[in-house]
This record gives sequence, structure tokens and C-alpha cells, in this order.
Amino acid sequence: MLPDRDFFNRLADAAKAETLPRFRTGTSVANKEAGGFDPVTEGDRGAEAAIRAMIETHFPDHGILGEEFGNVGLDRDHVWVIDPIDGTRAFISGLPVWGTLIGLYHKGEAIMGLMDQPFTGERFFADGRQSHFSGPGGDKVISTRPCKDLSEAILFTTSPHLYKGDIKTRFEAVQDKVQLARYGCDCYAFALLASGHIDLVVECGLKPYDVGGLIPLIEQAGGIITDWNGGPAEMGGEIIAAGSAEVHAQALAILKT
Repeated sequence: MLPDRDFFNRLADAAKAETLPRFRTGTSVANKEAGGFDPVTEGDRGAEAAIRAMIETHFPDHGILGEEFGNVGLDRDHVWVIDPIDGTRAFISGLPVWGTLIGLYHKGEAIMGLMDQPFTGERFFADGRQSHFSGPGGDKVISTRPCKDLSEAILFTTSPHLYKGDIKTRFEAVQDKVQLARYGCDCYAFALLASGHIDLVVECGLKPYDVGGLIPLIEQAGGIITDWNGGPAEMGGEIIAAGSAEVHAQALAILKT
């Protein structure tokens, strides 16, 4: 038995109860990376713990891949992929482009997913067939827009400073061809793509939990999301998402090794 939309909403609400009260409150921040900066907050840990507890209660035969508390049962047919706060740097900076990501894989393929932005009240959900938006303005089915050429595309990436060496060269070659490039939206950029507001998202160094909940949103809205070689995106790495096959193909031709 697969979860329904109501269960995903309950998971998102449980996470929201841990994250939103800590947003813009000066919550304490710990650093997970020696020699660098990989922040984690009480909101990250509290939200993931709440999500995991509900999954373990209602779907005890499912596996879980999470950012904060490790992995269980990754060899099982169904595996949940959780990022309690994608965009923790934005979260601690007071910028409302972070989100809670919850994805469900079946035999390694992302089939359902949710992205929730509690502060703006926006929730994006892919049910296995369609992608949906709920929030200000009501509920609706969403779809990507049919941009035909890279020269007309709007591109988002989290930060150009994340790219180094050859992948920086390839990213900049794509950036040079688009109409507009913007930075700093984390998972929110993928939601904008699924909603038809932008045309292209390019990222590097993603983990499975950074993208697992977003793959179904893009695909079930009519878009394409792969790695930079055109392969599956489920395991993360260098990722490209596009609203149309044409823009995906044109960008991928530049990014491929």
C-alpha cells in the first residue's frame, strides 16, 4: 500500500511544527563539517525525527534515507528520502527559500514527492501522476512552461561559488547562453520550475536527499530532470532540471562530459 496525499501532508505538518517556530528566531546553529561550514539546527533534527517516527509507525516495512539520522533498509522496495530543511543556510539567514523535502522511491525510482515552504504557506506535491500546488490563491495542478530555446530561458542555481574546475567551466558556458540567471533559491527553484515560472535549474554536488522529493515534482509537471550525463537523478551529484525537452537537450549538450 502506498501513502496518500493526506499522509504526506501530515508528515509536512509535523515537520512544520519543528521548523517554523525556529525560523527568524536566532535558533542555535551547529557546524557538521570540519574545515568548512555545513550548518544544522534544532529545526533540522526535530523535523526529521518527527517525519521518521510517523513513517516507522505507519510504514514499518519501508526504508528511510535521511540527512540527519542516517539510513535504514535501503535495500527495501520502498525507501523514503528526507531532507528536513533543504537550504539550511537560507534558513539561518532568514531567507524563505528553504523547504522540507520528502520523497518516496520504489526500487530506486522516485515516484512521489513533496516540497513544503511553511513560512510562505506553499506546498508542492507529486502524487504519482500529477504535480499540485496548495497555498495562497488555492489549490491547482501545476505544469512546466514550453520554453523552446536556451537563449530564452531563465536559469537558477544555488550559488555559482559551488562550482570548481571543469564543472565550473561547463556551468558558465550554459549560463552565458540563457536570457537570465539568478542565484540562491535552493529547493525553491525546482518548485518554481515545476510551476512554470522558470525554465532551467542546474546544480552540483547534490545528495539523494537534496533531490529525491523534487524529482517527481518536475517529472509529473511535464519537465525533465537528470544528471549531467542524462542519467537518473535519484542518487544526486551534478543535476539539471528543465521545463522542456528542448531546453534540457540544449543545456545537456554543453554540460555532458
